[in-house]
Amino acid sequence: MNMLDTFQGSYFSEIFPQGWDLEKIRNCVTNAPETVLDRQGFWHRDFQPVRCQNLEEFGAYMGFEMAMEIKKAQEEGRKLILILPVGPMGMYKWAVYFLKAWRTDCGHVYGFNMDEWADAQGNTLPVSDPASFQNAMEKAFYGPLGPLTVPECQRNFATKDNLPRYTEKIEALKAAGAKQVLVYGIGRMCHIAFWEPHFAAEYATREEWMEASHRTGARLHPLTIEQNAITSFRSSWPLIPCYANTIGPKIIFNSDYAIGGADGVLSRGMQWQGMSFWMTLRYGPCKEVTSSFIPTMPGKLFFMEGLAGPLCADTN
Repeated sequence: MNMLDTFQGSYFSEIFPQGWDLEKIRNCVTNAPETVLDRQGFWHRDFQPVRCQNLEEFGAYMGFEMAMEIKKAQEEGRKLILILPVGPMGMYKWAVYFLKAWRTDCGHVYGFNMDEWADAQGNTLPVSDPASFQNAMEKAFYGPLGPLTVPECQRNFATKDNLPRYTEKIEALKAAGAKQVLVYGIGRMCHIAFWEPHFAAEYATREEWMEASHRTGARLHPLTIEQNAITSFRSSWPLIPCYANTIGPKIIFNSDYAIGGADGVLSRGMQWQGMSFWMTLRYGPCKEVTSSFIPTMPGKLFFMEGLAGPLCADTN
């Protein structure tokens, strides 16, 4: 007896994303751990998952990749667009460490935070709120860089007024030769930023979905809220907004390179991210599964080795 046997008429079926195929998901999560690096036909030739043995290694690898992109852009004399998440966070400490060690000034960097908590109208938390993504970024990355930091006028946050201007700003920078690098995590519902699976039903084709640049006051999936309760709010629902502002596929998948992380392991052998990780690698491009397009881009996806599983008793 399992979910496939008991799904019809269940309460869970009412929040299960339209377009998700349970049989296909089962095929993703029953892969043997040792096959996790096996290349798939839809992967970009320069996409590479990278195994990490512990969280410190994970953060150091991601931070190095991020810092190296900043350093290379400076040496090439070009501007760099960084699409930045608040989660995972461990890489920022290491990015700061490497940039300071190399004395790399970030005056050529333009930061665009990918999302922010909001209400239904797109109003965001005050910067002073500890839960604010802007607050987190200032404390984890921009502040610790000191005199090497990204100029304040080049830091963009997903506010109601600024988020709709992201596309225009990014296109102007690209026209001037800037490189765009996406830094990301993968959500429980396979979102990148807060681009949720239920948004897909509003777009008739993949092409229309790919042209969506952003949303303000986007409705979050219940399991996204639960994921954040576990990872950011010490299990407390009342602290979590039910909406967010977020970039969309037009910005996410027009990046030139992507640095990703899946670190969703917990204590006592438990985890929350293995299914999302395997769906990203194996599901195949599908607008209902946002992260399924990640392997079609050049870049590295760092992952904690425990996420490879096994996620079931029988991996045959």
